[in-house]
Amino acid sequence: MNLASSARRKIAAFGAILAVGTVSACSGGENAVPGGQQAAQGIVDRAPVATEAELAASPTAQAIKKRGELLVGSVLDTPLLSQQNPATGEAEGFDALLSKMLAKYILGTPNRKIVNGTPQTREALLGNGTVDTIFMAYGIRPERAAKVGFAGPYFTSGTAIATMKSTNDITKAADLNGRKVLVLSGSSAVDELKTVAPNTASVQQFPSTQEAVQALVQGRGDAFASDLVALAGAAYSENRIKVADARVFVPEAEGIGVRHGDDAFKKFVNDWLKKIEDAKLWHEAYKETFGKALPDVPEPPKIGDIPGL
Repeated sequence: MNLASSARRKIAAFGAILAVGTVSACSGGENAVPGGQQAAQGIVDRAPVATEAELAASPTAQAIKKRGELLVGSVLDTPLLSQQNPATGEAEGFDALLSKMLAKYILGTPNRKIVNGTPQTREALLGNGTVDTIFMAYGIRPERAAKVGFAGPYFTSGTAIATMKSTNDITKAADLNGRKVLVLSGSSAVDELKTVAPNTASVQQFPSTQEAVQALVQGRGDAFASDLVALAGAAYSENRIKVADARVFVPEAEGIGVRHGDDAFKKFVNDWLKKIEDAKLWHEAYKETFGKALPDVPEPPKIGDIPGL
């Protein structure tokens, strides 16, 4: 898949492109589900804090500590990943919760500001120093690694399958043979379906996740094949659909973006990631966010297990 089609897939999965802005998302974050506020706060409360020796190993971490705030490039429109709660102004979701734990690790308090970005702007945000790190379901690929440093990977995504809740005979990729499948225009699913389900009845392309979900609900297709992150958010927002198969066609490792060449900060972030994984806080964060649509909590991918990292 070339870079242009990859960018289109991520942009469509995240929905409409938003103008770059900033939203404060400091300590005391909440989830938009009953009981979620206390659960999320409990995870942050138990998150580790770096020692002075660990901070001293990274000039970037020291600069953030001196500033008193972690600047994070992310999105604010993707349910379960990172979405702004209109009532509280807080960012909620897996990325939002993890970035808050990273802020606590550096600062001792989960004080961070989210700079609202897009797949098109995230590398510029890092390169010009607007943000310290990127949490944005950032697929680790060689062409990106030439411009950005990647810590992690911290979770795995890729194309999966959503159906109506009333559909019980589509539980794996092969079941899409003979079915009408909805996809996003220019997404990797278009080519992947040729391998995993070469005998689909039809493949209809849509410009956005919202339009594809609407078509699914209207019965214009039997299944929607798209990025797992987008499907989880769609299933959480539209209670008539479900993630029928969370096993992705072609796994894609997602990384935490840091400035290219800042190996000390990348190691610092990887050390933090290992700590929250070992403490099972990663698993709890997944359960309290993606777990609302994907109840089977996976094991996190092995840190550094990607060529070039």
